Amino acid sequence: MRKPQKRRKSTKKRESKQRVKNRIRILKFIGCLVITLLTYLAYCALTIPNMSEAINRTRLPSTTIIANNGNEIQSYGTIYSEVVRSEELPQYVVDAIVYTEDRRFYQHFGFDIISFTRAMLTNIFAGRYAQGGSTITQQVAKNLFLTPQKSIRRKVQELMIAFWLEYKFSKEQILTLYLNRVYLGAGTYGIEAASQKYFQKTSRDINIKEAAVIAGMLKAPSRYNPIASTERAVERAKVVLKIMLEHGLLSQSDYQKVLNMPLGKEKNTKVHDGAYFADWIYAQVNDYIGERDNDIYVLTTLDQNLQERASKILEETIAYNKNKNVSQGAVVILDKYGAIKAMVGGINYNKSQFNRAVQALRQPGSAFKPFVYITALQKGYKPDSIIKDTPLSIKGWKPENADKKYYGDVTLRHALAKSLNLATINLAEQLSIKDIIRNARRMGITTPLQNSPSLALGTMEVKVIDMAAAYASLANKGFAVYPYGIEEIYTRDGYQLYQRITPDKISILDKENVRNLTSMLESVINSGTGRKAALGKFAAGKTGTSQDNRDAWFVGYTNELIAAVWLGNDDNSPMIGVSGANLPAEIWRKIIN
Repeated sequence: MRKPQKRRKSTKKRESKQRVKNRIRILKFIGCLVITLLTYLAYCALTIPNMSEAINRTRLPSTTIIANNGNEIQSYGTIYSEVVRSEELPQYVVDAIVYTEDRRFYQHFGFDIISFTRAMLTNIFAGRYAQGGSTITQQVAKNLFLTPQKSIRRKVQELMIAFWLEYKFSKEQILTLYLNRVYLGAGTYGIEAASQKYFQKTSRDINIKEAAVIAGMLKAPSRYNPIASTERAVERAKVVLKIMLEHGLLSQSDYQKVLNMPLGKEKNTKVHDGAYFADWIYAQVNDYIGERDNDIYVLTTLDQNLQERASKILEETIAYNKNKNVSQGAVVILDKYGAIKAMVGGINYNKSQFNRAVQALRQPGSAFKPFVYITALQKGYKPDSIIKDTPLSIKGWKPENADKKYYGDVTLRHALAKSLNLATINLAEQLSIKDIIRNARRMGITTPLQNSPSLALGTMEVKVIDMAAAYASLANKGFAVYPYGIEEIYTRDGYQLYQRITPDKISILDKENVRNLTSMLESVINSGTGRKAALGKFAAGKTGTSQDNRDAWFVGYTNELIAAVWLGNDDNSPMIGVSGANLPAEIWRKIIN
């Protein structure tokens, strides 16, 4: 009987040793796990961005483009305003934001386990991300110190920074950080910038409904801001007000009164349809003042009334003539010194940001002919000099007049007024194509021009802004004109960074030749192809139509303004019955008159 007892004792001893070994293994595993976790936490802590640098982190400076009357055209970059402390705001503003975003803000230590658990369960049952569980402190940590990249490390760092913020700052200080750094749509950061942008008042004075709108925006700033949709913003604000009602922050009677409160309006002085011009200006700013880290205002030459009239007339004309297969257009208006007063780069900026006024390359057709005639005048021709409008063939190329006729001996004035192709080609053959190109270059054409007989008929592609500049040199009595749009650049606090200085005049054309050509271009409007552009006062200009009516132009000037109008299609398809003599001339007259 003793031997079995020894075996039982031996078995128990072995089992006891095995249990010890198992515990050791578990302890080792736990130890390794703890060490790994601590190592990872240390790694996360060591790779947290510098706190002091993050608090003072620079952001993309804002650039506000302003018309010559002081009204805003467009803003770029991020818009911040003065810092507003949470204690300075009406209590209902704080309540609306806290109870919508983090109702246990004043109870938790940076991480709300209850909200987190509730959000996690909601997302699991919904099968998608339907609810967030981040506290205001976590949002400050994320927005102020971290990148938007989603990863486990970033989430761990977010929690670490949140705990640090809760230890370092009071709840009111954390809330102030949040209120002044949170994104609130339309390029605005912080409650003060948003209040000024959307309601034209300080955040200290917004009413409860406006506070609810701002609190509602926090869920999706680009969707729920009043500029994107007033209706959506108000519907979202009702959700916020119901939350306030449920938590006793509003009575039922007050709730009904708040629904009827007005919302402040965004200033209606903002320039409509100036986005093409604003983009063009914004691309130039760094060339004037270099890189910068402060907000700036750019005062431009744009005339708000002229800009809005040009845009409206172009859009209405194209909309009314869709049956003629015309879908796009561009307008550039200058004064005779080169200041751009209006620029329309297309009929719908939201659908296409391609600026046809400065980027598109289109054939000018007969609008190019003044370069031929100024060259002829330089060679001794006069407006009443006789040239031949007769058939010709140049290496197999046989140009024709638009009406398929020819008129024999005609004066330069008559040939230009009636836009006779054959007379112009015969004249160009007596001149040097290189001289014609040289004049076009000096007057403002920047695109490549080939030494070809067809150049005289405008078969080479040009820019709308270049054509306006070229005709401006005629309006400016032979002095070069360089288009510009920036008058002054200054910081938010008024420090001047740039002011335009009028350059010395550069004479590029003989005054007598310019006077003669202007008289000839005046005949185009009075008795030639440009009659639909007549103003009842002095005006000079030229029609232009490319082959198969793919491009239609009118470029002309008065004593005050120069304007180039182009119509066509982005896919270069032909228009139906549209020529420079009709729609572009009519648009030009309506804008300039």
